[in-house]
Amino acid sequence: MPNKKLSPNLWIDNYANYLFNYAITRVNDSDIAKDLISETFLAGLKSKDNFKGDSTERTWLVSILKHKIIDHYRKINSKKGKAEVRMDYVSEDQESNWIEERVPDQSDMTAEDDFENSELGLAIENCLEHINEKQAQIFRMKTVQEYDTEAICNVFDITPSNLWVIIHRARKSLADCLDRNWFKN
Repeated sequence: MPNKKLSPNLWIDNYANYLFNYAITRVNDSDIAKDLISETFLAGLKSKDNFKGDSTERTWLVSILKHKIIDHYRKINSKKGKAEVRMDYVSEDQESNWIEERVPDQSDMTAEDDFENSELGLAIENCLEHINEKQAQIFRMKTVQEYDTEAICNVFDITPSNLWVIIHRARKSLADCLDRNWFKN
């Protein structure tokens, strides 16, 4: 049974190395990993009264660290003002893909752009209604609701690789539907 009492004075000795190894494999920068661990310990101290003892102290700290890593990547992406988007397309002679390096800044949008985005959003929703139901549910959870891979896999009892196959199929079905129903108009 997990211990309901935290021992913050032992965190560095007991968990710093483990948390560092966890963080470094996700951020690939030792300074950032160390900063994230410091933020994790600080957040743990601030929220220690919320610790219910349902997990071990280490598991609780890893959970906090996971959120810090996610926040780190969100901050990086918001500072850039751009995101990487990979899209597949099919030309008459070959199937290819491209990476769009910059996604337009929302503040630069005109009323026409806003209308077009709303129209595209409705077209996507319409297409989601017409593709395989499981694919549509998983696509929404991953891309719209931003559930993490593990949570989706647990809900649908699938493996991560199966999840990505389903996401790929959903994207392909959506692209085909949009090509037939929206881009041709």
